[in-house]
Amino acid sequence: MGNLSIEEVIEAQRRFFATGKTKELSFRIAALKKLEQGIEQREERFLKALYDDLHKSAFEAYATEVGLVKSELKQHIRNVRKWARPEKKQTPLIFFPSKSRIITEPFGRVLIIAPWNYPLQLMLVPLIGAISAGNCAVLKPSPYAPSVSAVLAELIEAVFDKEYIALFEGHRDMNRVLLAQPFDYIFFTGSVSLGKEVMAAAAKNLTPLTLELGGKSPCIVDANADIPIAARRIVWGKFLNAGQTCVAPDYLFVHVSVKKCLLEYIKKEIYRQFGKHPEKSPDYPRIVRVEAVKRLAAMLDDGKIYTGGQVNEAERYIAPTVITDVKNSSGLLEDEIFGPILPVLEFEHIREVEEYVNRHPKPLALYYFTRSRRRARRLLKNISSGGACINDTVIHVASGRLPFGGVGHSGFGKYHGKYSYMVFSNMRGVVYSPTVIDIPFKYAPYKNKLGFLKRFF
Repeated sequence: MGNLSIEEVIEAQRRFFATGKTKELSFRIAALKKLEQGIEQREERFLKALYDDLHKSAFEAYATEVGLVKSELKQHIRNVRKWARPEKKQTPLIFFPSKSRIITEPFGRVLIIAPWNYPLQLMLVPLIGAISAGNCAVLKPSPYAPSVSAVLAELIEAVFDKEYIALFEGHRDMNRVLLAQPFDYIFFTGSVSLGKEVMAAAAKNLTPLTLELGGKSPCIVDANADIPIAARRIVWGKFLNAGQTCVAPDYLFVHVSVKKCLLEYIKKEIYRQFGKHPEKSPDYPRIVRVEAVKRLAAMLDDGKIYTGGQVNEAERYIAPTVITDVKNSSGLLEDEIFGPILPVLEFEHIREVEEYVNRHPKPLALYYFTRSRRRARRLLKNISSGGACINDTVIHVASGRLPFGGVGHSGFGKYHGKYSYMVFSNMRGVVYSPTVIDIPFKYAPYKNKLGFLKRFF
């Protein structure tokens, strides 16, 4: 279709969607398979691009990006026919002999805006759901992951016609242009501040949307936790992608009785996973931009550095860092850190933690290390979050059978697996009523019918 403007592409998608082609299950499955083949052909290039943009090792890039996308594709290809079947529901007796069903339909044209921290996964996993549900889509990758964005642009152009799936690169001015268009659904992943802008723009057209945001996800280690395991899993989850993960443990609450022991094990784990000089490790990523390095480096004076703290601005490197005795006014405790700095707080009773967390906006994730199932149940009951792990970090995101998303300030709308299909679908309640039988009870006049009506209800 050549070089079309944004308005021309959106109009072309409106016309194409109106043909009903995208609603055909055979068309959706074929599109998913074409996407799968296109990713397969460019797998090595995506791995290299992720290294170029974020210094991700091939293992981490595959585990957190390419592999998750391929797994999501397989799940949708295998299950979309089942998900698309009408779901039977009971019908109130008063409406006998009618039958009730839930049927799904695509919204139409959707806009997907992805961030830079997981630029492949957070673009393509929502796209898979949009295709699976029968939508057309416009994609907007982040300019801060330019290598990945370039390969994504080539992939989309090679696999799809613009009247079906199109991709536009650019900065925030491109976001503003896209958000002004009449989309039928918007899916945004990014910061809370940008999420508010997206929601305000969507409100002008009453466009429904999903916001996958972030926030300050607490990690809590109780006195009875398995300390070596807790340390290992905290280090892995916190310093994955150099802390640039929306569900990374943002701050650590540890029981005062095990604080010293846990900190010692965390330091040992950092050395074990990345060596005593993580800047030389092939497995330790980099900060996305120099501006982000400067922002993070400014926080290092807000407490006592227990381990780490080294900064190399030119290399976009900040060492895995643990900070204790954090100042109450520090941005480490107020803003999402989004980097490899872990502030540590202590507690004596779990109520202190519950009260602290609940004074702040609801987090995207909650992590609790304990050997007690009773304590775990209590904490899950008393602290709300988008998702949670007991005795682990981050891994709930990787399950295609669990809904993933936020609550409150950390976002709304759930996706992954079947939930991706559902989030891009309008769930229609439909009643089928036969005409061969027509019970007159529901019609006026209603004299002497109220008693019978109460019995029905």
